Amino acid sequence: MDIKKEKSDRGFLRGDFEDLYGTKCSIQESSLATDDAIWLGVSDADPKIMASKTPEGGTGWVPFSIPEDVLLTTRMHLNREGAKKLIELLQDFVDTGSLDLRTSEEKEQDKIKGKDW
Repeated sequence: MDIKKEKSDRGFLRGDFEDLYGTKCSIQESSLATDDAIWLGVSDADPKIMASKTPEGGTGWVPFSIPEDVLLTTRMHLNREGAKKLIELLQDFVDTGSLDLRTSEEKEQDKIKGKDW
């Protein structure tokens, strides 16, 4: 996965990339004044509806228009503590190919006991 790194129009660092399905995603420094934070997630909700539910009918998924006064939240707003916890889960996946839902303390205790999941 390639990540295009640049500064936003307001001078915050950001990285743009695509997921496995080609969905545009980003990670960006936040302007939050009270805490270090980032935004992470998909760039556009890209709402779709089953074609069979539209007047035109059909099969598969088709674009679905959302009114201008509707907000769809697509990105997480994480502080450093939240990012750290997310990194722990991501690191488990990188290391093993699956998620490990044990706490750090449980992992350490299992390591001491000689258990290695």
